Amino acid sequence: MKTRAASAIAILLTLNGCDGVRSTEAGLGSITEAELAEHITVLASDEFGGRAPSSPGEVLTTDYLAAEFVRVGLEPGNGSSYFQDVPLVDITAAPDTRLIVAGSGAPQSFAYADDVVVWTTRVVEESSVAASEMVFVGYGIVAPEYGWNDYEGVDVTGKTVLILVNDPGYATQDPELFTGNAMTYYGRWTYKFEEAARQGAAAALIIHQTAPAAYGWDTVRNSWSGPRFHLQSPDGNAGNLAIEGWLSEGATRSVFRRAGLDFDAQYAAAATPTFAAEPMGLTATTSVSNTLRFSDSRNVIGVLPGAEAPDEYFIYMAHWDHFGTDQEIVARGEDGIYNGAFDNASGTAALLELAEAFAQGPAPRRSIVFLAVTAEEQGLLGSAHYAANPIFPLARTVAGLNIDGLNNFGPTRELVVVGHGLSELDGIMESAAAGQGRRIDPDPQSEKGFYYRSDHFELAKMGVPMIYPEGGIDHVEHGSEWGLAQKEKYGAERYHMPTDEFDETWDLSGAVADVQLFYALGAAVIDAEAWPNWHEGTEFRALRDASRAPSR
Repeated sequence: MKTRAASAIAILLTLNGCDGVRSTEAGLGSITEAELAEHITVLASDEFGGRAPSSPGEVLTTDYLAAEFVRVGLEPGNGSSYFQDVPLVDITAAPDTRLIVAGSGAPQSFAYADDVVVWTTRVVEESSVAASEMVFVGYGIVAPEYGWNDYEGVDVTGKTVLILVNDPGYATQDPELFTGNAMTYYGRWTYKFEEAARQGAAAALIIHQTAPAAYGWDTVRNSWSGPRFHLQSPDGNAGNLAIEGWLSEGATRSVFRRAGLDFDAQYAAAATPTFAAEPMGLTATTSVSNTLRFSDSRNVIGVLPGAEAPDEYFIYMAHWDHFGTDQEIVARGEDGIYNGAFDNASGTAALLELAEAFAQGPAPRRSIVFLAVTAEEQGLLGSAHYAANPIFPLARTVAGLNIDGLNNFGPTRELVVVGHGLSELDGIMESAAAGQGRRIDPDPQSEKGFYYRSDHFELAKMGVPMIYPEGGIDHVEHGSEWGLAQKEKYGAERYHMPTDEFDETWDLSGAVADVQLFYALGAAVIDAEAWPNWHEGTEFRALRDASRAPSR
């Protein structure tokens, strides 16, 4: 802890010694409630149809964003264009598949949706595994910085691996194991599929348990079935697993009994450093049939070139997309437009306000990139495409800030930083907040892994330090209990629903204060020479150090 604190203090001294005038004066006056409301009203209007990727609403949205970048004076971010094409494929798996587990008695069939949900991200019409040997690999983690390797001593080439969700720190609540209650990248389901593919597995099934997953089986059933966008890649995603999926806890226990294994005992063993992967003596057979639909979407990118270090970049980002319009609901005479006013017309509005604020101020020392990405709601696809095909080199990208929803119920005493404790950016934000007489709080639900569920993560996992702030709950007048109630009300009544519409009763004064903090943090990094880094021992530090080694 002494090393982390000393590192944060050192970088704060360096950053806060730079152009303090920008943080307190230049451009901040242009960030207003009225302009935020105006942008949100346009982006969340019925005319924009819910801003679905590859829809007429996308054209309206991306044209609006590009026009605003032109108006405030940003240069095109992709050569002569404000757009980066993002090739998408809509893969719809037929729901008539089953999982057949054989060995130790008659084969057992598990039903799609009730027991198992499987799919493939390969761009193919058919994908399958047949009589694939099953291996329980615990948490499926290879983490050198934690001295952990669940695949050590086992060859899973062509096999089907069963994997626990989350990580051993959460399972044990031991603060000395991984990061204790707070989820690491290794606990995220996306990582587990990626690692299984790297290990040569043919299929991977994540064992669903509600508490460590942070959502129930209904979320699995609804989120991973039906049409789903994916990125197109030149090889058709051939390097991905043939089959990905989730297995319900009830079905899992049945499989373990068939294998002669005690699930609870194996669950406990998996959270210990001495765990060894367990061949199950069973085989898995399943297949998926897909309907494919190809389309293109667009990221929108503007840049404000740096005056002294134009080849060093700070990124502000937000996703412009939402879920579009459900025509089946419209056919019933009901409102089927998913306007996405909070999520994420508000964050996109903040991006536009920041662009205008910086454009009105003195020329920045470093370049500032304003990146509005597509298809976040489909799995962070626009940001993943940018991370794989960066317009500005990631090794020269100093840091970034992601905005996904703005406070709409008034000023708070604090700002929440999701993923607090990962990087030196936290200390810079704390300094900026202190200038407003406010504090920074960590995410109170760190075990749910929200840091790994928004667009900044695609850059973070490539080594770029990224901070993800969100609105606080400790309302200046009404307190924390009231503020929490407002957030819970949104979650229950509007989140990912057609009811997420702009309301003129929104109090955006707190949003203005938050966006001013976003400005102050960016200014501190943009006008400095120092490079913020991840703290020692975090998942992304080695990648960042390796990318910076040639420069140093």
